[in-house]
Amino acid sequence: MNPHCRILATGHAVPSRVLTNADLESMVDTNDTWIVERTGIRQRHIAEPGSALSDLAADAANQALAKAKVKAEDIDLIIVGTVTADMKFPSLACLVQEKIGANNAAAFDLSAACSGFLYGLHLADSLIQTSGYQHVLVIAAEMLSSMVNWQDRNTCVLFGDGAGAAVIGAAQDDKGILSTYMKSDGRHHGLLYNPGGSQLPLSHELVDSNEATIHMEGREVFRHAVVSMTDALHEALKRAQIAPEALDLLIPHQANIRIIEGIGKRFKIDSEKVYVNVDRFGNTSAASIPIALNEALENGRIQPGDVVGLVTFGAGLTWSSSIIRF
Repeated sequence: MNPHCRILATGHAVPSRVLTNADLESMVDTNDTWIVERTGIRQRHIAEPGSALSDLAADAANQALAKAKVKAEDIDLIIVGTVTADMKFPSLACLVQEKIGANNAAAFDLSAACSGFLYGLHLADSLIQTSGYQHVLVIAAEMLSSMVNWQDRNTCVLFGDGAGAAVIGAAQDDKGILSTYMKSDGRHHGLLYNPGGSQLPLSHELVDSNEATIHMEGREVFRHAVVSMTDALHEALKRAQIAPEALDLLIPHQANIRIIEGIGKRFKIDSEKVYVNVDRFGNTSAASIPIALNEALENGRIQPGDVVGLVTFGAGLTWSSSIIRF
């Protein structure tokens, strides 16, 4: 059994349309100062109506495959973390499989909200080590604009659309995924949810009432996020036998600048070692981590040999983390 696996390459894609805080001022009772002070967000990318999330996911996947120099037909498994797939079924993973030509792969979606990418990474790492897979494509893609209530200023300012992808393969040296961790607590599912589903089937009344949209208890989610992400990062560091000060870069879930700064301070990590792009993308849910990771790799924030911490938190409640040596 291989001691661990590694990320061979990454990619990301976002819609071309940018929605700024100034744009939101004309849509809902809010303003740029209020949004920036509370969230750190200045703009977000929003898909045009009728767009397919599978197109963004396929774009991110093709970028990662090209950089990894891995052919689509050599992918054994596709895991997609999402809660906003193109349709109820089949899975977004199967639609992406067709679009990129990964005809030899098994494919399925994973629902863990904002933790979807790191849950998928954990699973890919385990399956490569135990099931003989050579290459696993882990994608996280979200189009949260499709379920936002644009009349609710507490939630509509937060979310953006996008996709990120990573090709995972076996590591042949000391570089790679050093540890992964995931956990959940369904007792708090009512803090962040979308009730549209089999219990509340689609109807004209449901659509007109804006009930089948994102509902969030912001203060409680904030409190649980800081505690749970602290727990997750601590556990991943312990499993990897890495001290916080040994991290060259920390990439937290890009949900809120206060949460991001809070995690860095709890571990006494210098702010320049904490990656932030929430100001430009908003909260892209499961896609948040892989988008930030791909950016960090492309702009040179991650160099060969660097140790990087990834940590996230989402609805469920779910939380997850990973320590990786690049």
